[in-house]
Amino acid sequence: MNDTTESDPTAVARRVAERRERLGLTEEDLAHRAAMAPRYLGHLLQAGPEFDPGGFVRIAAALGLSRQELLEGRADAPPGRGGPGPRPRLLDLTDAECWELVGSHGIGRIGLPVRPGPAVYPVNYVVDHASFAYRTAHGTATAPEPGAEVSFQVDRIDEYLGRGWSVLALGTAQYLDDPEEVRRLDGLPGAAPWAGGDRPCWVRIRCAEISGRRLVTG
Repeated sequence: MNDTTESDPTAVARRVAERRERLGLTEEDLAHRAAMAPRYLGHLLQAGPEFDPGGFVRIAAALGLSRQELLEGRADAPPGRGGPGPRPRLLDLTDAECWELVGSHGIGRIGLPVRPGPAVYPVNYVVDHASFAYRTAHGTATAPEPGAEVSFQVDRIDEYLGRGWSVLALGTAQYLDDPEEVRRLDGLPGAAPWAGGDRPCWVRIRCAEISGRRLVTG
């Protein structure tokens, strides 16, 4: 359990309000379901979960959630539901900052020029000689045409601080056929495909351009 999240009454109260409104409940309805007085419900939401842990178990049950889902949010929820932080600003990143942020490997999104429109898929990548590379198999959705112009995006968002960054690279896709180079890439951290299966083909994105922005608050 994240202690910071649990002790943040504002985040928990917002989650309660969003869920309550989605279910079409008033505060009085929720209080009745949780078997507590409306005034006490309001006090709990101001005081936070540490004031009365059992009370928040009842609130969660009344909303059809587990206590963990109420306090931390759904683990599989899409990012960006927490709302912006105070006084948000976007700052441009230098090329060096972009490469530093994406690190040596991670999860990114490959954007492919297919019909009827561009398609974007998540893939786990490695960074090698100022390029992105990932494994796929011929005939799969993430297998581009050789020489295709593609985009590659990596980002990270901090839900509770309202901060984050995004890096976008544009370039061409090339298949690697040098056995020695393929063996070297296979041995890099993060090389194993998360999607599993037989994915023997390495695709390298030769970056013609990389740019990024950082979202800061305060």
